[in-house]
Amino acid sequence: MKYELPQLVYLGRDVFGTLERAEQHEWWLDNGKGGYASGTVAGTLTRRYHGLLIAPLHAHLQRHLLFAKADAELLEGDRVIPLHTNRWGSGAIEPHGHLSIESFRLDGRMPVWHYRLDELLIEARIWMEHGRHSTSLAWCLLENPAQRKVQLRVRLLTNMRDHHGVTGFDSPSPAQQISDREIDVNYPDCPTLHFHSRCGVAEQAHFWVEDFDLPIERERGLPDRDRHLCVGYMTFPIHLGHWFGLTASIEIDEPAAYYMEDAMRRFQARDLAMLTNTKIISPAFSSAPAWIDQLLLAADSFVIRYGQDDTHGRDAIVAGYPWFGEWGRDSMIALPGLLLATGHYQQARRLLLGYLPLVERGMLPNFFPGDGETPQYNTADAALWYIEAWCAYLVGIKDLPSVAEAWPVLQQIIVHYRDGTRHGIVMDVEDGLLFAGEAGIQL
Repeated sequence: MKYELPQLVYLGRDVFGTLERAEQHEWWLDNGKGGYASGTVAGTLTRRYHGLLIAPLHAHLQRHLLFAKADAELLEGDRVIPLHTNRWGSGAIEPHGHLSIESFRLDGRMPVWHYRLDELLIEARIWMEHGRHSTSLAWCLLENPAQRKVQLRVRLLTNMRDHHGVTGFDSPSPAQQISDREIDVNYPDCPTLHFHSRCGVAEQAHFWVEDFDLPIERERGLPDRDRHLCVGYMTFPIHLGHWFGLTASIEIDEPAAYYMEDAMRRFQARDLAMLTNTKIISPAFSSAPAWIDQLLLAADSFVIRYGQDDTHGRDAIVAGYPWFGEWGRDSMIALPGLLLATGHYQQARRLLLGYLPLVERGMLPNFFPGDGETPQYNTADAALWYIEAWCAYLVGIKDLPSVAEAWPVLQQIIVHYRDGTRHGIVMDVEDGLLFAGEAGIQL
């Protein structure tokens, strides 16, 4: 049976006529390595966590905002037609590109916008390369009956701040290199941020764009202003029916990554293969409605892998976007739904085995601060959920060799809970229930 990606999410003109209404809808993408991209469907920044490339740098899940925004505008002779919208600290909204948005939809989980400018119809898409800290933006002119001669110019706004913060006035400025089709941005002690296009013409710039307003942060009682550094522009010729765009990456990408249509197909082919595999392994999903298919794709966003490949690294589950990292207890509770029900047994096996060396005094770490830092074992029952996850895995796939590998550690968990471990955790010999608690420690 042939399956297709869900086409569930659609927003029309009734949403984009009012900015506040459009901003209530947000899109989200991940790359399977702990990085993500996010924003409102209107194109505005309303959270400090909005951006086009947010990636961990020096420690796992200590994520930084790298590529903040791409402000696109059409050029027709001397006329400039903005496709972007910005909120400013003064309360002004300028320009009003959201009013040109005819629709927003998800093609699987790829965000897609249609911009209507008189008789012109332009499609825009965004995606992240799975397993790489790389984001691509692409546009295509779908309708141009009058054969108007237009170009697209994109202003590139960057940053190098922790995604939990906002940018101070003492922020370092990067060195920059430029060629015809590439801009390289080198912030101190950070990987080079590459902007590349196969058909765009690069123009260097270096100035701060000040006073972006972040209304959601204001609601949270947090600083609500931000600033981003413009490092240049990309200008593209536009031809009817031809895709063009740019890629931002902190990795050295293969040349094939810059072929927009091929890269889009790879992204969607992976999602379709994953969806098809789940439906084959778990027949209950074979005739599921589109919202279940959308949920299956979303579930994959929470599973990440540290390391470069399947041989070296460790699988993990992110407890939530944008601000949560890896939490041991949450991971074990979520594993049966995210990985077993969906048929991702190999990932489940790797994740469960990856926790074996982390068990200490019969306890599973609850929180992972970062590389080189000590995990926190502040949970009373994560190790018990770990045993439950192994049981669910064994029921699903009957992988006795892996269970045998884990068995000594699982036995030690029971022994430590019976005899006592840190934070006052010990079994009551009278009824077999557990005591837990220690002054000053939240479990």
